[in-house]
Amino acid sequence: MDPVATIVWIVSFVLVTVTVTGLSRRVGWSAPVVLVVVGAVASFIPGVPQIALEPEVVLYGLLPPLLFAAAIQTSIVDVRARRDGILLLSVGLVAFTVIAVGFATWLVVPAITLAAAFAFGAVVAPTDTVAVTAIAGRGHLPRRLVTVLEGESLLNDATALVALNASIAAIVSVINPWAIAGEFGLAVVVGIGVGLAVGWVLAIIRKQLRSPVLDTSLGLITPYLAFIPSQFLHGSGILSVVVAGLYLGYRSPTIQTAEARIAETINWRTIQFLLENAVFLFIGLELSSILSGAFRSGITVWETVIISAVVLVALFLSRFLWMVGTTALYKYGPRRLRERGWSWPTGIAVSFAGIRGVVTLAAVFLLPKETPHREFLQFLAFVVVVATLLEGLALPWVIRRLHLPSPDFAQEASEMQRLLAEAQTAGLEHLETQVTGNEDERVIERLRVNAVFLSDALENPSPDETEDTPMEYRHLRRTMITAERQAVLTARAEGRYQEPAVRSVLAFLDAEEAALKSSGPGKKTLM
Repeated sequence: MDPVATIVWIVSFVLVTVTVTGLSRRVGWSAPVVLVVVGAVASFIPGVPQIALEPEVVLYGLLPPLLFAAAIQTSIVDVRARRDGILLLSVGLVAFTVIAVGFATWLVVPAITLAAAFAFGAVVAPTDTVAVTAIAGRGHLPRRLVTVLEGESLLNDATALVALNASIAAIVSVINPWAIAGEFGLAVVVGIGVGLAVGWVLAIIRKQLRSPVLDTSLGLITPYLAFIPSQFLHGSGILSVVVAGLYLGYRSPTIQTAEARIAETINWRTIQFLLENAVFLFIGLELSSILSGAFRSGITVWETVIISAVVLVALFLSRFLWMVGTTALYKYGPRRLRERGWSWPTGIAVSFAGIRGVVTLAAVFLLPKETPHREFLQFLAFVVVVATLLEGLALPWVIRRLHLPSPDFAQEASEMQRLLAEAQTAGLEHLETQVTGNEDERVIERLRVNAVFLSDALENPSPDETEDTPMEYRHLRRTMITAERQAVLTARAEGRYQEPAVRSVLAFLDAEEAALKSSGPGKKTLM
């Protein structure tokens, strides 16, 4: 395809993605499912190019920014609080799924080896929380459930890909369990180490940058700075990206300017929207080529139906049984786990949230050509992704039937107000230490009673006010905001407020600080 045609198709692809997603949201349909359907129909239209996702493009091009965008928006405080449940899902459940689905596939797919069956089990093991929140609606999921599912999907990709690499090695050669354990340990240690190192170095660099443009430019390549060195050192690049994202997201209030944080939030939300929705359209566009490969495998239609049913039952049942065991462990296990209060309804809801997505489709194309029925396994992976997307449509209904509490927005708003009042108190206390007696008394008084004085002064200036008064206000108000932000971070470190309240207040302070700076003389440019 010539370059002009390629550009035309890319523009068309983005346009279709945005249009379908926007229309789906307006009518209340699930955007991921609609995008898959649109892509599937388009794959059979003459003239539409055949889509074949190259695994390297997905693993190196799409996955790092997607994971990083999710990681910087994920609360490391909440992840740390739920770390036991997240590890049980991201490591234990993945291993259990690989074994359960692997044996089921080995039993029903003719002439497949056990190593190839385990490789397929590793392909379908990792879940995709992006799809969960896109289908069920993040605002309707209980906060605890969101934290667990986000943490699971951020970390289970690394576990699944290590299991896949081990299974692929078993397909083409002979390996032993000790080698698998060593590879997993190396991937985890190197992945975490590289992620922390990249996050620490970039935190130092970004703290010196005052320009949002420079900060944003560095942020856009951060996922690759973490992923590529880790892969080169035989670590988990996925884990490195997640660790770097969590670290930088947590440190952002102290290392970035307000403008840089606002720009980063908008940019990564845009990137995440385009990539995650484009992936669902890609899934549908692959249907034609995947079906062609499945037909060449020689497996009949009825055999395909039976095999697909067995694999899906094994997949759903393995997650359900693991969640039953996990919930029982929380209910009757050690005291530390019993105090977590993990209920049976929570366990059932998590078992219904096992939606697969981009990692599964990328990983299945990593299977070597020596894999028996490779093209048929690719078709099975497609079936798993679509079936779990449809399963996810039932998640809101399941949550309502289980009477799980929706987020208490009134309580969160109350928490935000209390935290904001606490921050403003810290700001006023700081103001008193800055007053020398030479300031305009009107400025000091308005700082004490009105946090939005600048906008009022600029829109409705009094006749006797001079240009120096807003400037004096800006300087003192910025020092107050610094003190207020530190008070919020201290409250977060002490665990006195939930993360939604903390993030809301920090965003409020960022917006005010950015407004102060952009309205000042000579502050109209970003550079």
